[in-house]
Amino acid sequence: MAVAAENQSQPPQNDLSYVLILKPPTAFSIFGDHFFHSPKFQFLKPFESPLPLPQFLLNHAQSVHAILTSASGSVTADIIRLLPRLGLVVTTSQGINHIDLSECRRRGIAVAGAGTIFSTDCADSAVGLLLDVLRKVSAANRYVKQGLWSSQGNYPLGYKLGGKQVGIVGLGSIGTEVAKRLEAFRCSISYNSRSKKPSVPYTFYPNVVELAVNCDALIICCALTDETHHLIGKEVLSALGKDGFIINIARGPIIDEKELVQCLIKREIRGAGLDVFEHEPDVPVELLELDNVVMSPHNAVCTTESLEELRKTVVGNFEAFFSNEPLLTPVPLDDLPHLSVA
Repeated sequence: MAVAAENQSQPPQNDLSYVLILKPPTAFSIFGDHFFHSPKFQFLKPFESPLPLPQFLLNHAQSVHAILTSASGSVTADIIRLLPRLGLVVTTSQGINHIDLSECRRRGIAVAGAGTIFSTDCADSAVGLLLDVLRKVSAANRYVKQGLWSSQGNYPLGYKLGGKQVGIVGLGSIGTEVAKRLEAFRCSISYNSRSKKPSVPYTFYPNVVELAVNCDALIICCALTDETHHLIGKEVLSALGKDGFIINIARGPIIDEKELVQCLIKREIRGAGLDVFEHEPDVPVELLELDNVVMSPHNAVCTTESLEELRKTVVGNFEAFFSNEPLLTPVPLDDLPHLSVA
């Protein structure tokens, strides 16, 4: 065991550049750890070593030039400070709240994300969740499969999406794609964002409570920052009202989950579609019994097609970095919001 630990404490012996993987990304569990293979770099995998992470990083401090991470792998200032030759952090996620961008900017470390790869898939999922909870698709499916149609009669009717007032919280690339899809249903669209966007025809509300008052449904598409943590709490949910629906395909902590659970149980809002949760992978047990809640396991971004595009983007970013060429999907580090590192 001591020999194995000693061997894993040494960097691989070849001329390839080294990329540290803090935690295996989702694509590894689906396609294997060869998914991001390239002849231009190799991976260091601390999760395969018996050494504690700090010791592993100290042993490899002079070898690591780049990091590959995902939404579940935080790149903190403490980790960054252990790696003096670090020059790039690449994340497989569209969200970047798990990376200490301020420390990256201070150190001159470049950051690359997934760009807009997942925007259309997320938008499809958001509208799918909204349709499901409105029309009670999943609940009616369970009703039929449990044999209740023949014994208890027709299932209660749902609600139409067409013509609904829908508010989008965060009109970035995902929010914009959501809006495009809702236009096809003749929905009246309004939004809240960091600033008003002159190029869009939708009504802007600078206050989320005011947005909720004027909507039948809210769709959460914003980034998780210090300012958006628990942005959706009791006040917003009360403003949405007993006929309102909420959809979250962004980040779980944007919603105060305890307040949401109570509002759903008490029918203070009509329903929810949730792809993300505050303490993943743990889901409040109260939600499991509610037919007015539709859930998915944080996979709104995941389709076979988008993961293949992600593979090309991730590999392309690393190969560009190690060839001193421009990154494919750089994250601007100027004028940063106060991002919450997960």
